This record gives sequence, C-alpha cells and structure tokens, in this order.
Amino acid sequence: MKKAYRIKKDKDFQAVFKKGKSYANRQFVVYVLKKENQHHFRIGLSVSKKLGNAVKRNEIKRYIRQTFLELEKNLSYENDYVIIARKPAAEMSFYEVKKSLIHVCKIAKILKNDKK
Repeated sequence: MKKAYRIKKDKDFQAVFKKGKSYANRQFVVYVLKKENQHHFRIGLSVSKKLGNAVKRNEIKRYIRQTFLELEKNLSYENDYVIIARKPAAEMSFYEVKKSLIHVCKIAKILKNDKK
C-alpha cells in the first residue's frame, strides 16, 4: 500500500476518532471521516497486543490492507478510514477477514456498489 494511502500521524487518528462515525461487527470497528478535496482514501490500522505476538498482528494488518486494495474501486475516495481489529480477528483466515470487512463496509454504506 502506498504511503499516501496511510494514516500515520496521531493527530490524523484523533481527528477520525473524534469527528468520524463508527461502525462495527464482532471482528472489526471501522471509523469513517469524510474529507473534502482528497484524491484517494487513506486507512489507519490499530491492532492491539492483546491479539497476539508481532507476527500475528502484522499478519492481521496485511490481511486488512490487501482487502482494502481489492475493494479500492468500490470505496469512496474522499474518506479516511481507521480499522480496529478485535479479538476474534486473530483466528481468522484472509477470506474470513475479507468477508467480515465487506460486511462492516456494507453496514457503513461506504461501498459504491455491492457486487462483491
């Protein structure tokens, strides 16, 4: 994922938490903040140490990034997204993570078309 597509700064995370709306299922919480004049979406990831060791946490983050890359065409470009992984995400495969994230995106109504 390109650097321009990532949220890294704490002030950016805090802005999404404070001003954005949250949507959740059992595995993930997604915060969405609409930002005008943005040419691409940005995502920030939060995976707690409670979910496992560094290898497991990095695996979860890779799964989330890959899912968002595959959904790129269906996502609104003017949004910032912060995804928080919950405990059940640690035991999930890539396809389960993808299905769960698509479910949360449908709840949040952020997918442009629901073909997947």
